[in-house]
Amino acid sequence: GKNKDDLKKQLEDLKGELGTLRVQKIAGGASSKLNRIHDLRKSVARTLTVINANQRHQLRMFYKGKKYLPLDLRPKQTRAIRRRLSKKDASRISQKQKKRQ
Repeated sequence: GKNKDDLKKQLEDLKGELGTLRVQKIAGGASSKLNRIHDLRKSVARTLTVINANQRHQLRMFYKGKKYLPLDLRPKQTRAIRRRLSKKDASRISQKQKKRQ
């Protein structure tokens, strides 16, 4: 894939072209330009998706092995599952329970 600077440059180019096409649309351009506007918007979205995915990947690598993880990088799951006891805590037995066994 491309590096961050290439992606930023591509994004700027796409946005610039999109701006000019929008001006032409107001001035009364051909219908083929309308299709191009649609394609450009999708390309901008694709580029942003790649940039954001790369950023999240870098953050995941940075926080790997650390004690805490930012909330948006933690697994979503359901509220109940997130609040459930961990496997380790659930398997623990108290001194009193040990004596009974």
